[in-house]
Amino acid sequence: MQFLSRKETRNKIVILNPKGGCGKSTIATNIAACYASRGMSPALMDFDRQASSIAWLQRRPTDLPQIHGIDAHKKSMQATRSWQLRVPSDVRTLIVDSPASVTHDDLRELTRDSSSILVPVLPSPMDIHAASRCIADLLLVAKVNRNERKLAVVANRTRKNTKSFAQLMRFLDSLGIPIVAVLRDTQNFVYSAEHGIGVHEMQPSRVRPDVKQIDTLVDWLDRWEDRRKRAIEISNISRQRVSPSAILQKNSASGPTSLY
Repeated sequence: MQFLSRKETRNKIVILNPKGGCGKSTIATNIAACYASRGMSPALMDFDRQASSIAWLQRRPTDLPQIHGIDAHKKSMQATRSWQLRVPSDVRTLIVDSPASVTHDDLRELTRDSSSILVPVLPSPMDIHAASRCIADLLLVAKVNRNERKLAVVANRTRKNTKSFAQLMRFLDSLGIPIVAVLRDTQNFVYSAEHGIGVHEMQPSRVRPDVKQIDTLVDWLDRWEDRRKRAIEISNISRQRVSPSAILQKNSASGPTSLY
């Protein structure tokens, strides 16, 4: 697995959870459709062997806004891996649909240079356990810095006023990681997957609650540059506090230290 170096102006969004069936492709395709509807011309990179995102693109009506597809799960003997994974230079938003069962090396490579990492979680004990392991690997193996605030959770296929939903929200709240969207369990996402469209491209009266959550999610994703600048500021402040020059200046200001 190999990526070309990312330009500083590119918003690279990684949807990641090693457990299959948690809705990575649903979230990836709807984010892509949202950006496309805003005239952003995003790219959608699919690493999953099932190629659900690429299949969605192939079903996409030609009269809808364009989304550039990158079929990353296939390997070709006629081209280098870097060439296969190339992203057009004018693309400013890249959405990465990650595979299931990633290795630690793949985890590091997938998240390298990412501006945002989304972890979808379903309301079941098995999925909650898988999500907790995924988040631990992101923090400990991929070395995702909490100060960068680029890691977030999306609660998927939820039904409010159920015990499983309450259990999921308690778990997510305990992580100290933001919950940026709560997607309901609805046939609207099934329909959008089958027809190569996003909920933004469906009848508004039918999908209003779903569009609202995707908009909330994309608005959070759009603040990636502000989060990165804030992380740099925090890092600089931390270094200044422990730098030798800062210690010497502090000692000099307080005068010579008495030996008696």
